[in-house]
Amino acid sequence: MINMYEVSETNKMIESENLDVRTITLGISLLDCIDSDLKELNRKIYEKITTTAKNLVSVGQDIEKEFGIPIVNKRISITPIALVGGAACKTPEDFVEIAKTLDRAAEEVGVNFIGGYSALVSKAMTKSDENLIRSIPQALAVTERICSSVNVGSTKTGINMDAVRLSGEIVKATAEATKDRDSLGCAKLVIFCNAPDDNPFMAGAFLGVTEGDAVINVGVSGPGVVKKALEKVRGKGFEELCETIKKTAFKVTRVGQLVAGEASQRMGVPFGIVDLSLAPTPDVGDSVAEILEEIGLERVGAPGTTAALALLNDQVKKGGVMASSYVGGLSGAFIPVSEDQGMIDAVHVGSLTLEKLEAMTCVCSVGLDMIAIPGKTSASTISGIIADEMAIGMVNQKTTAVRLIPVIGKDVGDTAQFGGLLGYAPIMPVNEFGCETFISRKGRIPAPIHSFKN
Repeated sequence: MINMYEVSETNKMIESENLDVRTITLGISLLDCIDSDLKELNRKIYEKITTTAKNLVSVGQDIEKEFGIPIVNKRISITPIALVGGAACKTPEDFVEIAKTLDRAAEEVGVNFIGGYSALVSKAMTKSDENLIRSIPQALAVTERICSSVNVGSTKTGINMDAVRLSGEIVKATAEATKDRDSLGCAKLVIFCNAPDDNPFMAGAFLGVTEGDAVINVGVSGPGVVKKALEKVRGKGFEELCETIKKTAFKVTRVGQLVAGEASQRMGVPFGIVDLSLAPTPDVGDSVAEILEEIGLERVGAPGTTAALALLNDQVKKGGVMASSYVGGLSGAFIPVSEDQGMIDAVHVGSLTLEKLEAMTCVCSVGLDMIAIPGKTSASTISGIIADEMAIGMVNQKTTAVRLIPVIGKDVGDTAQFGGLLGYAPIMPVNEFGCETFISRKGRIPAPIHSFKN
């Protein structure tokens, strides 16, 4: 049981160290909405979402007022739409109609994002999957709240290179479709390997088919809290360092557990998981890069960065699992460039490169996240970067993802502005040597030998 003493202990964290519950995400299954008639399908989807989520925002606001815990976002995740729309949608344009319906439903209930405009194609693509993927640029251009994801690989199935090639083309097309907003659509599109079914964080959230009719998942964040705690153990050994991170992660996760339990009870929806991910914001003092620098790096990206990040990620998870019986999602440390002022500063001074970020993704929670690259970058190069990241996830049996933003009309030295939690980003250079012959090969990369565990 969680008591008020634990809540009071976090007051300082909330008031001065940027602790927040980043999101309450309500997962809603749309499998019972499936219909061969597109108009009827859209009606069912709208009614299911607006009925199930009608109290989500107000419940979140009530919990905020009662416990004094900031809940930054209230969001929805849904069954991957490629599965839901397959019977009714015969063209990419049909799927766009569903995207518009989802956007209207999200606006009606007052959430900031709805995730699950997604396809799971780690082994192969159905026609429905392909139509949804090809609809993504238009869908993200004509909506405000839709988030999209494509899972193109897994440790069990390998990497679907046909989907990787198509994904590179879709990222580039999405950038073009939203070029009037610094290619903002790409900030709402994630390409995954080993995507989890219960991730509450956008843009990659969707409700897996193993989930029930509805579920509450909570994402907690607190890089500022961890940094403040580490300031007290400067010069100490690794044992003290690790213990401090674990204890802090424990306290932060307990806050998430409290909010999740309250939201579940008040909405009459089962509690799923707490995701403790150190997700930064553009606010000063809310940076994963600053934690790594507090551990002992002159700048994030310096030699030792990957080791420091591995330590941080592991201790966060160890502290979190002791605080809640159901820790899930991604849980660890995010390293999005545009959302982390310390990462942005490191890019400006030259200590952090795309290649170093890729190395860091071997040990962090996600992957290459919110990275702005030159708009002239070819689709095949983007596919190559995706393929590299998917290979890291596949071989290491972990979730990896790519959220690249080729900002049309901008080049290295320019800055892209996304606003809000998405922040801003310097355009980072990309290796300009080609990989088109490799990406043009058809089929899939087989699963690694260690995937055979039956």
